[in-house]
Amino acid sequence: MTKVTREKFGDLPHGEGTVEKFLLKSDVVEVEIISLGCIITALKTKNRDGKFSDVVLGFDHLEGYIKKHPYFGAVIGRVSNRIAQGKFVVEGKEYHLAINNGPNSLHGGLKGFDKVVWAPEVLPDGVRFFRVSPDGEEGYPGELKVWVTYTLNNEELTINYKAESSKTTPISLTNHAYFNLAGQGSPNIYDHEFTIEADFYLPVDETQIPTGEVASVQDTAFDLRDPVVLGNHLEKFQLSGFDHNFCLKQAKEPQFCARVYHPPSGRTIEVYTTQPGIQFYTGNFLDGSLKGKGDCVYPKHSGFCLETQNWPDAVNRPNFPNALLHPEEEYRHTTCFKFFVSGMPLQQCSRDV
Repeated sequence: MTKVTREKFGDLPHGEGTVEKFLLKSDVVEVEIISLGCIITALKTKNRDGKFSDVVLGFDHLEGYIKKHPYFGAVIGRVSNRIAQGKFVVEGKEYHLAINNGPNSLHGGLKGFDKVVWAPEVLPDGVRFFRVSPDGEEGYPGELKVWVTYTLNNEELTINYKAESSKTTPISLTNHAYFNLAGQGSPNIYDHEFTIEADFYLPVDETQIPTGEVASVQDTAFDLRDPVVLGNHLEKFQLSGFDHNFCLKQAKEPQFCARVYHPPSGRTIEVYTTQPGIQFYTGNFLDGSLKGKGDCVYPKHSGFCLETQNWPDAVNRPNFPNALLHPEEEYRHTTCFKFFVSGMPLQQCSRDV
């Protein structure tokens, strides 16, 4: 059984409103989520000795989330990942977005979904957040109504995304949690074992935009279909880290796509999704300059992200999965994170909103 409680997390400056925190608690997982950016601020799971540890990076107080940070725990939108040169064409009209990542637009622009307060609704087993993104917000067409629902069922955290638009618009929603299964504040993730169930990945150019090729992982550093220990793998292939989209077999019901296992603690995450892609990111741009929870610093490779989403720059690539939501349609996707110890499997994840 899940217990849900709510409390004040802090006040935004300049009288911009109050941010609330919601605690979802089962016997084996505890998740804290705030109404600013639908941010997962803490996620505690047990190790094989039954000890709880917080396994996501972030901050103790609201102030940290108001300042610039690398999207810790946040919902990303209207479009996650990168759009080349911050422009696209929809129904014959060219739209221009803020350029905030080299020559490209990243994660919804200057004030994306991660930087706004959402309206919460407490559920018996979770919390649902809602907001209206106005027509033209950050350059995107159409008024977009968005619902993001977090539910906790024993070891399973499910995120449901739903949206409706008044005009045709690109959309790709995800959550940008940074995990470290040794416990947040641990110096790196080199001893984690990663598996990604993908036969293809997207090569990128020097600005992290896909080249357009859908490449086989066979005989490359991107073949993660069998478990690899990250530190050994990066050394073997002389990689500085991963920040790449892996191409998934999309289905109406959530399908297994990734597993991460931490042998010292026994903690394991499995990811299931209806999305066509998963961005595997190993915290390459963390540099130790941010002080997080408990005054911990977060150096390079101290956390990893498994961002289920559409493929980067899909709105500009006809051969990529469709990125457009039309007025008569409903955007609906589900991602499940399952947490367990030493290979103890979980029940099939649910897709109810």
